[in-house]
Parts: sequence; C-alpha cells; structure tokens
Amino acid sequence: MSDNGESTVTVLVAAGANLGIAVAKAAAGVISGSSAMLSEAAHSVADTVTEVMLLTALKRSEKPADEDHPVGYAGERYVWAMLAAVATFVGGAVFSVYDGVHTLVHGEELGDPLVSYVVLGISFVLEAFSLRTGVRQVRAEAERMRAPFARYLRLTPDTTVKAVVMEDSAALAGLMLAAGGLLGGQLTGSGVWDGIASILIGCLLVYVAWVLGRANAQLLIGRPLPRAMRAEVREELLGVPHVVDVLDLVTLIQGPGEVLIAAKVDFRDVVTAAEVERACERAETRLRARFPSVRRVYLDPTPGPDPAPGPKPGPAPG
Repeated sequence: MSDNGESTVTVLVAAGANLGIAVAKAAAGVISGSSAMLSEAAHSVADTVTEVMLLTALKRSEKPADEDHPVGYAGERYVWAMLAAVATFVGGAVFSVYDGVHTLVHGEELGDPLVSYVVLGISFVLEAFSLRTGVRQVRAEAERMRAPFARYLRLTPDTTVKAVVMEDSAALAGLMLAAGGLLGGQLTGSGVWDGIASILIGCLLVYVAWVLGRANAQLLIGRPLPRAMRAEVREELLGVPHVVDVLDLVTLIQGPGEVLIAAKVDFRDVVTAAEVERACERAETRLRARFPSVRRVYLDPTPGPDPAPGPKPGPAPG
C-alpha cells in the first residue's frame, strides 16, 4: 500500500472513532452535568474536524504536477494540516478552558456520573485502537528509514499521521483527566475538580495544536533533510566518477516521500561535456537508489575556486 493509502486508512479510523465518541461524550456530559465531559466532547468534535481536513489534505496533495504547479501539490498537505491544528486550538482548547473557568467561577450541579464513566471506558478503548493504528504506521516507516521511533515521529514530513498519533495520545490523557475530575467531584461533592480537569484538557490541546502548527509551518517555509542525511547525499555525489567537489548543496522536503536536491558540482576540468552529462545521470540514479524519497535532482556544473597563487620564486643562490 502507498504512503498516502496507509495515511488515509489511519485518518479514517481516527475520524470514525472520534465521531462516535463525540456524540457519546456530549450525551454523558449533559446527563452528568460534568464540564470535563463536555470539554472532552468538544475535544472529540475538534479531532473529527481535524481528521476531515487531513483527509482533504491527502486527497488534494495527490494531484499530479501541471504547468501552473510544476513541482506538484504535495505542499498543499501542510496548508490543510495547519488549518487542522488551528481547528484543534479553537474548537477544543478554547472551549475547554472557557468551560473550566466558568465552572470554577459559577460552580455546577453534579448529576449521576455512572454514564460518564461508561462512556469514558468505551472511549478509551476506541481511542487506544485508533492510536495503535497510527503508531503501527509510524513504527513501520521509522524502521524503513532506520530511525528511532521518537526521532522519526518528531521529524516526519507526514504530518497527517503525526497529527493522528498526537491527538489520540492527547485524547487518552484527556480521558484520564476527565475521569479524575469526575472522581474528585464524586468524593468531595465539589465541582472544582471537574473545572480544573477541563482547564487541564484545554492546556493539553493548546500544546498539541502548537506542536502540530510549528511542524507544518517549518515544512511550509521549507525544511531541509536532516544533517546526517545531507552528509550522505554529499557522500553519494562525491562517489560519482569525475566529481571533484560539491560546492553547494540544497535539499528541500516538498512532501512525504518527495525530496528535491540541487547542488553546484565541480567536475574534473579535463572531462568532456558528454562525460559530465553521464555523470549527472549516474548521480541521480545513485541518489534515487539510496533515498527512494528523492523525486527531483538538479546538478549545476560549476568551476571550483582557483588555487591560491604560490610564492614567487626568489633569485637563484649565487
């Protein structure tokens, strides 16, 4: 299955789980009077909207390159993923913090928490299943790239899967916070615990939105390959016959599985134009073989710096 196909399945699983969970949480929040449960309902609604935007991103980024967009539409994925991060902040975090503060100021009447506990338990199972799907994809991709799981998740250009993993992780933490708020209110008879839980859920969503927004902003601005991979690209270029030096190297991540490489390369002065052309073709072949995500390679034959002039010979000894 293609990377986009795997990502689509991961996002669909998360969207289906969140939609059902949102309805159940809202009903439980109304019945129990819990602000934390209502915050969790807003959290799930925001996650559902986020997944719809991520599906849009996946669909639109598949459009082939055309005359107006010669390098394709892969970057559009990050535009929609950025909007998804904003939706998480506005739809979930703002409502949760507001509802928590409102509860602390005005109090709340606590109803029967049993329904909320049942919904939280079912939600935990569904969110854990969705998280498992995302983690399996990230782990498989990390193994293909021979990178540690945590590092790959932090640096992966596939921000759709990163969003699912982070949102589902935050959802599990939010469920435990909501359960803690319900239990605190049940033991003390005070809605303060529920309000605090709601605010903490909002802060958790602010963090997730900030991390996802920052990752997408970096990719929209233009992020290079990691330093170690850039060194490997330089090594591959220097291994091509007739290449003397790599004077300048630019790498750009255009999308998941789409990397552009441009370099100014100094070739041996005695080679012919035909040999330079064959060397450029060989370099592109080597780079694509070592890095399957490389889609475009542009090499600019450039003369290296002139050697520094040596000292003028002095007069011959008499």
